[in-house]
Amino acid sequence: MSNISPNTIDIQLLKRVLALARPYRLVFALCAVLAVVLAPVSTARPWLIQHIVDYYIFRFDMNGLTRMTLLLIALLVLEAVLRYFFIYATRWLGQMVVRDLRVRVFDHVVRLRLSYFDRTPIGTVTTRTINDIETLNTVFSQGAITIVADLLTLVAVLGVMLWTSWQLTLICLTTMPLLIVATWIFKEKVKVAYQKVRNQIARLNAFLQERISGMRIVQIFNAEAQEMRKFRQINRSYTQANLNSILYYAIFFPVVEIISAASLGLMVWWGARGVLDAQVTLGALVAFPLYLNMMFRPMRMLADRFNQLQMGLVAAERVFKLLDRREQVSNIGQLMPQHLRGEVDFLHVWFAYNDEEWVLRDVSFHIDPGQTMAIVGATGSGKTTIISILNRFYEIQKGRILIDGKPVTHYDLWTLRRHIAVVLQDVFLFSGTVLENITLMDQRISREQVVAAAKMIGAHEFIMRLPGGYDHVVMERGATLSMGQRQLISFVRALVFDPAILILDEATSSIDPESEAVIQYAIERLIDKRTSIVIAHRLSTIRHADNILVLHKGQVKEFGPHDELVRLENGYYRCLYELQFADM
Repeated sequence: MSNISPNTIDIQLLKRVLALARPYRLVFALCAVLAVVLAPVSTARPWLIQHIVDYYIFRFDMNGLTRMTLLLIALLVLEAVLRYFFIYATRWLGQMVVRDLRVRVFDHVVRLRLSYFDRTPIGTVTTRTINDIETLNTVFSQGAITIVADLLTLVAVLGVMLWTSWQLTLICLTTMPLLIVATWIFKEKVKVAYQKVRNQIARLNAFLQERISGMRIVQIFNAEAQEMRKFRQINRSYTQANLNSILYYAIFFPVVEIISAASLGLMVWWGARGVLDAQVTLGALVAFPLYLNMMFRPMRMLADRFNQLQMGLVAAERVFKLLDRREQVSNIGQLMPQHLRGEVDFLHVWFAYNDEEWVLRDVSFHIDPGQTMAIVGATGSGKTTIISILNRFYEIQKGRILIDGKPVTHYDLWTLRRHIAVVLQDVFLFSGTVLENITLMDQRISREQVVAAAKMIGAHEFIMRLPGGYDHVVMERGATLSMGQRQLISFVRALVFDPAILILDEATSSIDPESEAVIQYAIERLIDKRTSIVIAHRLSTIRHADNILVLHKGQVKEFGPHDELVRLENGYYRCLYELQFADM
């Protein structure tokens, strides 16, 4: 929920938003100068018309009339040029701020801990990064600077009107209380409608993101009709919020036109009498409708622009709340070694995602450089958590994790993750070529290195069979590739970075036996060079590991080689092994 009061502008928040334009202070200053200059320039036009009528037309001064007409044309051209630069500069400033802020937000998002994404819908993050930042643009393009320009124009117009004829001005202003009341009601109603629109679009984005990402599940379980009903309801709420704002506009603008017409009628009624009584000049009577139009136009727009400003600040508050989150993994480590031996130690590690609901309890183990350690256990025993905290995706609460005898927190985060490669069960491929998905756009990795890694695990042949080979364009999430092909690409992606520690998290669970044999062959060739951690349900894939870590409810039950563990009577690993191979 927003902390902005319904009837006030958060000045501190507005200052923070305007501070985003600091890199473009010269353009901001130009906008401010143009706003100041436009007020008297635009007001001078009706004054000049009044002067022409009073001193040249009725005196039949054709030479003077020609000169004043040319001056009026020059004034119109000057105002058009100034207004062009004012509109372009404010819009340009807003777009530059949005561009920079979007980069800043994305850079911040990619550095957040995974725990933030565990509890935040992707659609909400998308809304913050795209919709809210775009709404913030209105603070510059239609908000603060434009409001100041309109207010300056109002002051200038009222000043000239009062100087020309204070009696005629007061007659015109008799309808002002009605305009103020109508504007206040419109501002309040539209503000509430805008807030509902912002909330509904975030809800709509989150719903669409989840359903489109999980479309396979929707169709497998024939849930299209149910999801369509939910979507219709959300879409109906979003549409209604927009229709409410449209309704208020449709009522407000005609009301303002009626009030403006009433003011003009009063002006003509009293002004005509004033001309007859010689209290008002005919030029003033001609100029005053122009003054009224210049006064009512910004007043009609002020309420809308004030709401645009408030909605921009509401969006800015949401964006700043995201930027103010200090949920990044601390990166104060100074160690940046070129190579790691791959020695891993967990010393009495305790970890919980939420408070003290411990997922790992006093976990300790040791892996020598070049060894392969397998991790087995039931679902929820903490297998994947171990590799998550080894990569410092999450911070442990108790204990220590060492790599090559030094705490992982002493390593530079980028360097640490550079030396650890992970192949997950659920492979994520981005839209782009096979080569780009393997290198992740890292310019230091050559095509030759990719081809060599692919040949090492037997993926080269299948890649070359794709249209375009390594330049084959992969659809989002690799939808056009089989699970086995995606796994092989992810395996090449892991190997091409030449990690000191290789982690396979259920990496062979979705692979056909032939592909699994290829990967197993590659692992056996690589274990002499790097430390490997293998998580697998199929115990046949880990029998040759140097050691096996057996987890149960976050605790280490057994640790040792396969042959040693199967000999333990009533051992946990032995029970798992016998269950899987009972038929054999």
